[in-house]
Amino acid sequence: MMRMALITNTPPPYRVPIFNRLAQTAELDFHAIFCTAREPNRCWDLPDLHCQSHVLRECFLTRNGRYIHNNPDVVPLLQSLNPDVLITDGFNPTHLYAFLFAKIKRRAHVAMTDGTAQSERSLSSLHRLVRRLVYRSSHSFIAASDGGQALYRSYAIAPEHCFYSYLCIDNDVYMPAADEEKIYDFIFCGRLEAEKNPLFALEVACKTAHKTGKRMRLLVVGSGSQEAVLRAAAQKYVSLIDVHFHGFATQQELPALYRSARLFLFPTHADVWGIVANEACAAGLPVLVSPHAGVAGELVLDGCNGYVRALDADVWAQAACTLLRHPRLWRAFSLDGLDRVRRYNFDSAAQGIVRASEHALARVSTTGKASNNLRKPVQKSS
Repeated sequence: MMRMALITNTPPPYRVPIFNRLAQTAELDFHAIFCTAREPNRCWDLPDLHCQSHVLRECFLTRNGRYIHNNPDVVPLLQSLNPDVLITDGFNPTHLYAFLFAKIKRRAHVAMTDGTAQSERSLSSLHRLVRRLVYRSSHSFIAASDGGQALYRSYAIAPEHCFYSYLCIDNDVYMPAADEEKIYDFIFCGRLEAEKNPLFALEVACKTAHKTGKRMRLLVVGSGSQEAVLRAAAQKYVSLIDVHFHGFATQQELPALYRSARLFLFPTHADVWGIVANEACAAGLPVLVSPHAGVAGELVLDGCNGYVRALDADVWAQAACTLLRHPRLWRAFSLDGLDRVRRYNFDSAAQGIVRASEHALARVSTTGKASNNLRKPVQKSS
């Protein structure tokens, strides 16, 4: 039986079902280790956890809105668990203690990331150095997206050592019914913060109203520091838009909320992925997304199940008009999204972790080293 330990900051709702599936996998003794039960800025509605889990003593500092976990207690815990494979999904000190444990004890180490080449383009030289050192001694690599695979390629990691574990949701619970009423033209779902760009969503709804000559209905789901500003703006343009503020929504509420709208607006300034796009696609909504989300060009393909557009409200409004005015096109986009999101599911994500772990364990058993992570240079023909 393979003993596996995965170290992560906090239980994320989109990973807990994957952990539960790993716990149910035959011939696998899976343990999830959390640096904290919940980070202060997370309002996640978590599903039940049905795996062996361990929460470390809370020990972190805050820097630029991020939580840096630094708890060496992970080392004695790992000694007691005695895993064959260690998976770390970050580079906080706690993750690095676990990585060093794996290196010293000659255990298989798997590097895992939700990041992309785009999201990590501004890293400091020190951060890049730490990643190079960890990757050099890792035995396999897990990415959540094509962007994550591109990130590994940027460190010259050989593709045969790289695996996928997609970010995903329970697609089935979002499945739309044929006769469901569409109350809203648009839905915006996310934290009401500047980086999520909710004011832009209001602007798009207003400009769409101008172009169509019809008052638009917008559903805003979420809470945050920009809520008062949004409410004031919505009141200012009440002749053009009817905005309903739902507030924070539980996981149980979300499917019906998505299905009550026609189009999903995702005008983020920066999202490594954007699990809200999975939710929208699974509910049959075409997605309008900025190029700053990881889903752009992967889950959301321009002209297929949505539009990928720069943050120009006039351009977004025109794209929205195209879909709202042409039901057959809207239907084609909806069906494409439903089909495309199916590959992003919990079973395939869990299998990706298992395959990466088996690959890492095989490399340790064969060589005990990870020195051949780098891609082989191409031989020039004479």
